[in-house]
Amino acid sequence: MTALPSPERCQAIAYRLACYDFPWDVTRALELALFRTFASPSIAGTLHATGEFEARPQRRYDDTDLIVSAIVEHGFDSELGRRAIARMNALHGRFRIANEDFLYVLSTFVFEPLAWLDRFGWRTLTEEERLGWFGFWREVGARMAIRDIPDDLTAFERFSRDYEARRFRRTRPSEAVATATREMFAGWFPRPFAPLVRRSISGLLDDRTRAAFGFAPAGPLGRLVGPAMKARALALRLLPKRRRPRLRTEMAHRSYREGWRIETLGPPERDAGHG
Repeated sequence: MTALPSPERCQAIAYRLACYDFPWDVTRALELALFRTFASPSIAGTLHATGEFEARPQRRYDDTDLIVSAIVEHGFDSELGRRAIARMNALHGRFRIANEDFLYVLSTFVFEPLAWLDRFGWRTLTEEERLGWFGFWREVGARMAIRDIPDDLTAFERFSRDYEARRFRRTRPSEAVATATREMFAGWFPRPFAPLVRRSISGLLDDRTRAAFGFAPAGPLGRLVGPAMKARALALRLLPKRRRPRLRTEMAHRSYREGWRIETLGPPERDAGHG
């Protein structure tokens, strides 16, 4: 078993990958990671019970984006990073969530970006980068009090795949939450592009996950997403390296045009649903 880099080195690696080398790719991969978790009936059931993803999907997306970005961009032990993790723990604390579900969600934050970059990255990750990305999220998971996080990348991936094989199935909450989120993504583009967005999302999902959502197969249109992304990667290799970080915490967000505070992200407790 290869030793993980130090926590400080893991943080530096995650920052470099997410803010300099692959900012767009990491964002898309983390979107896909969260999307994937909806195929779990227990996770989807908790989210569906709140009504938030159907009623306010954009705001819930922005909340998650800002909390995660604060941790990645500022560090898990920074002042803002600690506040972000505390807010995330407070929101999760309203519900009875199994440790196994927490562990699975954490695994998607590790493996979806690694798989995305293996397929579509403009360069290959080093072994240290792969371990550093894993180590970063392992540190975050420890600060969330998630138990039994493997210290080996292969073992963690084995857990993740086993969880999916045992738990993924089609349920009404999974369909509802996934469809609401997909329609939010489609709404970011002019109406004529909505069918392409829907098909592209199907093209990025494996058969088991897509079936759990009741989504149609990608079809010829959706199957274009892979070649298009690989062509993009080839083009990016020709561009100069990014000199300034791309920070999502400094970008405008649709739900917070006048600014935001970590402690107010997420639904008010009265709207949180039942734990």
